[in-house]
Amino acid sequence: MTTSPATEVSDVTERRHQLVEQLRADNHIRTSAVERAFRTVPRHVFAPNAALEAAYANDIIPTRHASDGRVISSISAPWLQADMLEAARIQRGHRVLEIGSGGYNAALMAELVGPAGHVTTVDIDPAVTERATRFLSGNGYDHVHVVTADAEHLTTVVVPDGGFDAIVVTVDTWDLPWIDALAEGGRLIAPLRLHGYHWAIAFTRDKGALHSDEPLIVCGFVAMQGDGAWQTNRRTVPGTGVHLLWEDGTPLPVDQLAPALACEPTVTRTNITVRGQERFDALTLYLAGALPGFCRLEVDPNGGNQVLHPPPQHWPGAAIVRGASLARLATERIGDGDDGKGMYEFVVHGYGDQGHVAAQEMAEQVEHWQRNHRSARCPLITARPAADCVPASRDHEPHVFAKKHTRITVDWPIVPSSAGSRSAG
Repeated sequence: MTTSPATEVSDVTERRHQLVEQLRADNHIRTSAVERAFRTVPRHVFAPNAALEAAYANDIIPTRHASDGRVISSISAPWLQADMLEAARIQRGHRVLEIGSGGYNAALMAELVGPAGHVTTVDIDPAVTERATRFLSGNGYDHVHVVTADAEHLTTVVVPDGGFDAIVVTVDTWDLPWIDALAEGGRLIAPLRLHGYHWAIAFTRDKGALHSDEPLIVCGFVAMQGDGAWQTNRRTVPGTGVHLLWEDGTPLPVDQLAPALACEPTVTRTNITVRGQERFDALTLYLAGALPGFCRLEVDPNGGNQVLHPPPQHWPGAAIVRGASLARLATERIGDGDDGKGMYEFVVHGYGDQGHVAAQEMAEQVEHWQRNHRSARCPLITARPAADCVPASRDHEPHVFAKKHTRITVDWPIVPSSAGSRSAG
């Protein structure tokens, strides 16, 4: 028995509305305008090779792969698209720039700006822009301007007088070279890398600088290509299978660390706990800004130094280098927790003759974060054009990240001392 076209249309519509209801229930869709856009744009037509169930799942849809299998273009997860569009505060008549094409998100933005507005979407990959052009034109969004260009420069993009009202970046970016293309008071939403950790951050331009004003969203996107691509600055400690990564700051020598990693570490306890399913990305961001010599540590899954136990899980861990010594943040299970998913204590492992000193230094910063910042509002991020900033007088400025086009400052709100506890409760 075959399915009739009417049944197929009904099934598509039902799945689209079910997705919207899920996004509303989870508070990712918060305004009627964004809800209307998600109810209107058919996601499946921008992913014709995906099954209908996958097209309306709350997950990414890979659309292009590199020769080594890496995903280099995708349709982002709907929850993240909704969060970013809500944060962009796009209004009817706005002029909007999207960096990183695919078609679906541009169609959502076209619904938000309406006939009087304008959407430009840019991607460096001609295969991606050809695909976006084809799907947009074939589904009633041929008024979206699709541009093939390196977004690092925007030389082929017509920036409207006064700048774009909103810029939405849908690729993983290490820097923010688009401040001058944004209108004063305009919104820029970008998944920004800080020491390899990723947050979607909503900024408003005020007096030529970008200021965040909403909670940071932990996220992941395909990597930026072209001149704006980030460099891992990955260094391997000889003979250990241990790698240290710097993305902000100057890489330090690592060859001298091999003897340190061959020995058992010292363990410095913090008495600060975290639940098994609780994220502590804010702590790693705090440590990255607070500690000179900060880097991230990862281990070859099948060849790492067995002294590094437990190895970093899921993503590279926080570490600092001090000459021939090193310290790294780890967690130690101390119980099941109220939900049975585990209770863990932050501990710091020190390696080398001065490893215990480095471990104590890191532990003190973990305790400072716990006492002063853990229960506070999320940190506030400011991005200023590098040309407007006085060059740093020292190698390490606490909570300042110097990039090619901008200088990023992280401001950590402080809570009253009574609000800082030794655990997450």
